[in-house]
Amino acid sequence: MALSRSARLGTLATAAASFLVIAAAPAPTAGAPGIGDPYFPQLGNGGFDARHYDLDIAYDPGTGRLDGRTTLTARATQNLSSFDLDLQQLEITKIEVDGRRAQLTRDGDEVTVTPRGTLAKGREFTVTVTYGGIPEPLGGPIVFGSKYGWMKTADGVFVACEPNAASTWFPSSDHPADKATYDIRIKAPKGLTGVSNGRLVSTYDWGDSTYTHWRESRPMATYLATATIGKFDVRTGRTPGGIPIYVAIDPVLKNSNNVDVYAVTAAATDYWSQVFGPYPFEETGAIVDDMPEAGFSLEVQSKPAYSAVRNETTIVHELAHQWFGDSVSVDRWKDIWLNEGFATYAQWLWAEHQGTRSAHDSFLAAYDARPADAAFWQIKVADPQRDTMFASAVYQRGAMTLQALRERIGDEAFFRLLPVWTRLHRYGNADTADFIRLAERISGQQLDDLFDTWLFTTGKPTL
Repeated sequence: MALSRSARLGTLATAAASFLVIAAAPAPTAGAPGIGDPYFPQLGNGGFDARHYDLDIAYDPGTGRLDGRTTLTARATQNLSSFDLDLQQLEITKIEVDGRRAQLTRDGDEVTVTPRGTLAKGREFTVTVTYGGIPEPLGGPIVFGSKYGWMKTADGVFVACEPNAASTWFPSSDHPADKATYDIRIKAPKGLTGVSNGRLVSTYDWGDSTYTHWRESRPMATYLATATIGKFDVRTGRTPGGIPIYVAIDPVLKNSNNVDVYAVTAAATDYWSQVFGPYPFEETGAIVDDMPEAGFSLEVQSKPAYSAVRNETTIVHELAHQWFGDSVSVDRWKDIWLNEGFATYAQWLWAEHQGTRSAHDSFLAAYDARPADAAFWQIKVADPQRDTMFASAVYQRGAMTLQALRERIGDEAFFRLLPVWTRLHRYGNADTADFIRLAERISGQQLDDLFDTWLFTTGKPTL
């Protein structure tokens, strides 16, 4: 078929326009080594959006060795010539992009991957990393002076990684602003149980090993992933409200106190579903391990991890995080009060629900317990700084902020605000400014003075 002269001219014009579009496309560049969080500048990575992690790990408690293969599915957000991953301590033996060997360079915890060809903006790709070594926990002042991350126990490992320890056991974009879904497969010695996020897909014994496969189908921040391994007594069922529940308790702790972890978990999950909006995940539960070196618990997504059986208020705190911190995650770590202040306030709401003390009285007790010259009042809650991001003021003054807000705008507006907040940012990220805007919209009031006083100013506020 021959083209007419006008058709030929039209074809040439189209080709010329296409050439100009191609010529104008940005040249491929390297993805940034971090997302720019001032508390952890190198964490997370630019140039791509993590979509799904497929983790295969094998752990030997006797030697402490971890061998793993992680396949990350991601989408390029720019024309990429190379990109970074976060991985601490462990040695990489092989790396592939879309099934083809890629070049690797390393500078400390930053792993730079150079694929054979450019990754065009918008393209979905996979990077598979084979690695191994002996993971070590992190330390320092951040988490109450405690070690955190990958922590050996008498019979396995307790894995609780907030804020920056996920990359001690799998290569990742290790920042809550880059959430993804997960499949986590754990190989452990026969007789031990591997517990992770989401729902249990399968478990079986083969030879001297036990294999478990967990799937978290809702977006999750890296620090909330776990692969806790040990001897556990497991109880499953449903809460009275119908939510699947999985509770694993180290038998060493079975009779350590009078807290019924299963019952409290079920009751609190159902109650928060009424107050905060529908439960955001497929399963609720708990992992209770004998780990005395870890002086904390963590809101592991779908199954909070407790380093011992603590108390009822700790359980309701960590379960409130399933909404505030897990489903709605911080955009930057300076906004951590949106996690901890809300979960602490949930403890006050639980006492109010139980009829033991009103949230107003809890507020006054926290306020009166600290004199005006206490160091507590010198933390700026909206930007507490990295090494003091888990200072008690972030928890307690954060909770006081919410009670002050409740008393300013009234119960009707306040208890409408909480489920709207969790619905608007479900499975996403938000910051303090987002919360202030929503509070003003729901209440119809201008609230700058309240938030300036409680979040952005140091010193003890005058009531």
